Amino acid sequence: MLFRRALLALVALSVFAPRVLVAQERGATALGEAVAGLDVTARVLVIGAHPDDEDTQLITWLARGRQVETAYLSLTRGDGGQNLIGNELGPLLGMIRTEELLAARRLDGGRQFFTRAYDFGFSKSAEETYTHWPKDSILRDVVTVVRAFRPQIIVAVFSGTPRDGHGHHQVSGMLAREAFDAAADTVRFPARATLGRGAWAADKFYRAARFAPQEATLAFNVGELSPFRGMTYAEISSESRSQHLSQGFGALQRRGTSMDFLKLEATRAGASAVRESSLLDGIATGWNRFAAATLSTASRAALDSLPAAVQAVREVERLTSPAPMVGPLARVARLIDAARAGLPCGARDCRGARAGSDQAMADLAAALETARRRVNTALLAASGVLVEATAPRELLAVKDTMAVTVALYNQGTTPVRLDSVAVRTESGPATAVAVGAVVAPDSAARATVPLVGDVAIGPAWLEVGRRGGVFVMPGAGSAAARNMATGEDRTSGTYARAVLTIAGVTVSTDAGPVVYRFADPARGERRRPVAVVPAVSVSFTTALQYARAGLLLHRTVRLQLKSSSSIARSVTVTLGVPPGLTADSLVRRVALEPMESATLLFRIDGALPAGVHYLNATASTGDETFTRGWDVIEYAHIRPIRYYEPAVTQIQAVAAKLPANPRIAYLSGVSDNVASHLGELGLYMTTIAPDRFAETDLAGFGTVVLGPRAFAASPLLAAQAPRLQAFARAGGTVVVQYGQQEMQVRGLLPFPITLGRPAERVTDELAPVRLLDPEARLLTWPNRITPADFEGWVQERSVYMPTTADPHYQRLLEMHDPGEPANENAVLVAPLGKGAYVYTTLALFRQLPAGVPGAARLLLNLIAADGKVSSSSARPTP
Repeated sequence: MLFRRALLALVALSVFAPRVLVAQERGATALGEAVAGLDVTARVLVIGAHPDDEDTQLITWLARGRQVETAYLSLTRGDGGQNLIGNELGPLLGMIRTEELLAARRLDGGRQFFTRAYDFGFSKSAEETYTHWPKDSILRDVVTVVRAFRPQIIVAVFSGTPRDGHGHHQVSGMLAREAFDAAADTVRFPARATLGRGAWAADKFYRAARFAPQEATLAFNVGELSPFRGMTYAEISSESRSQHLSQGFGALQRRGTSMDFLKLEATRAGASAVRESSLLDGIATGWNRFAAATLSTASRAALDSLPAAVQAVREVERLTSPAPMVGPLARVARLIDAARAGLPCGARDCRGARAGSDQAMADLAAALETARRRVNTALLAASGVLVEATAPRELLAVKDTMAVTVALYNQGTTPVRLDSVAVRTESGPATAVAVGAVVAPDSAARATVPLVGDVAIGPAWLEVGRRGGVFVMPGAGSAAARNMATGEDRTSGTYARAVLTIAGVTVSTDAGPVVYRFADPARGERRRPVAVVPAVSVSFTTALQYARAGLLLHRTVRLQLKSSSSIARSVTVTLGVPPGLTADSLVRRVALEPMESATLLFRIDGALPAGVHYLNATASTGDETFTRGWDVIEYAHIRPIRYYEPAVTQIQAVAAKLPANPRIAYLSGVSDNVASHLGELGLYMTTIAPDRFAETDLAGFGTVVLGPRAFAASPLLAAQAPRLQAFARAGGTVVVQYGQQEMQVRGLLPFPITLGRPAERVTDELAPVRLLDPEARLLTWPNRITPADFEGWVQERSVYMPTTADPHYQRLLEMHDPGEPANENAVLVAPLGKGAYVYTTLALFRQLPAGVPGAARLLLNLIAADGKVSSSSARPTP
């Protein structure tokens, strides 16, 4: 009984322990890489600003090629970027790019860390960036990660100078260098300020020199072939980089010699070399580097025996017939455990508090933890053991219980024992079950464990929200804090672990997330991580709507209810409406069967004054009340991401008039949520797939509107540029939202433009906007545009602005960031035959979804452009 209690406590503790949880790697590849890394104790941290900044070649070459524990620290999650695969922006895009980074790390073998910095959009300087990011806060986060990961080497992706271009890039390079020094300073950053992690002094600091190889002190060939994967490290890194699909970074896999470059900037490992032969010059990477560590007699004996024990494994290494490796691997595991047990700090983590002996113990503890993880991987692979956890359904409601099956499959040649299994949710305690079953070769053992739905939470970094440019940390014990210190792998909201005995050695192994398996007739087996969600989800189908102020509004609002409960529920839904509106009913009652959904339609009528108004909904069942709903982001290259939003929809009432011909053909672009809002304002919208434009009859349409980057996204649409111009000449209006360098292609626009490199932007959303001719027709009809229409803009005013434009274009606005030259090319309007052609780089794709009324009014005016635009009003090219 005492053994059973101790065992359950062990597995419960191991499940709850803060560490990266990933699915089990198997086979000869996993075995070979794990064994190759048993005597590699070095760690390297790469630091950049965004998802996609990382040097995947370096990470792959180190992690897959040299078995160095390698991690990438991204200051942000890429929230402020653009999205080439969908319409998600802001925090939703941050979720996608987070998962793309994690998908990349699963390929290149690295670990992933983040700070709390929010990507607020393009920044032109470090000074501007620091107006959004409190320097001490973000530096503290970088120091926390350095102290937690304990790298011997730090590599900054960027130079930390203005040549980095993006202010975020520059700041990441500056903070990386500062953290190299500050991580050892417990006066400036005491351990309590860095999640309990004490001082750490890395040995060397490098900067990437891919774009300045003449400055490099080290060059290395990432075109080497991985003996385990049958690909070069450059090929693997290309596959890793191709996970950043939201940024259009799908890449060919490179073969042959491929060089990467680094520049040594600071070292504590001896004199700096003019030209190095290895990244690890001056740094011991084996177990002998701990020869001077003060340890107990037993711990010292175990540590000194490790090199010979690892060599014994290699002497019998046969990756296709690995059974003889099991015994020697078990001896390595026992020696690691004995060495860890005698650490003077008394804990496996050995966080320490100051440099010196404490750092040496923290270094050794980290190396032993990595070695134990690798030997576990090798033991499972050599033994032919697979552990997985499955569930009968994908969703688990809060307060519900689900029976999870943890199965062990022994496909090796010797028996193993399944001692216990445990499961838990991300925020709940572990539930452990003792098993004690001996599993013979070619057989399996299964155990059933109850999983209790605890708390439904979305992405941990969004749990509290953000304050300015920084996400708020919920607390030192929160999932967000754990992830900052241990690295992040958001597999799901559930985890499973099993404790086995292999060759007399205890192996605690992650079984990955609890998954729901099902067969897709077209794609075969599909696996979905189980998620904990509220028993009832209530949400509006749109979070933001527009209406014209002061006019009668007759609209149907759709409310979605979803049950994730295992029992039938009677749900009462209450609708809250703002003054000025009435609903056909304020209370509805719905009977929801288990796992059933229902859509409720409410008819609302009335009129609203200009301003912001809110509808809200509440669902109640029994003694429970629900005021939020969940949704899921799904793309084939990443894992599904569930997030929560309150059951509120905003109605932005805009004082606006419509153009004379309100029939609009809209050709969607990327990151494009504009069309639906134009329809809410009263325009008759027909959305046309860009690739079907050639066969679309344009008769009856007054205007054709192209979404952002539509030409780049659809080569078939780009080929139809002459037809768009012909439509304008015949008396129609064409409005093209921004593109990038492709807009300079001859014939794409009716008159040429040029863009600089980098292209000009107005990234200050508060930058003054000057109306060049306040009485110009497009600024007075059908809506008079004033400086007030540029209030409340978000993130930026204009992107990829032309540097020069043909004199045929009329210019309406002048804007520029502080300290930069004026630019009048944010809106270009050309009379074309009987009609007009408009090209605008205003960030309307961000403003309309953010509910900015002035942006909606301005876009209505551009849509109303017609042949009355006179070339005589054109201004000369600046």
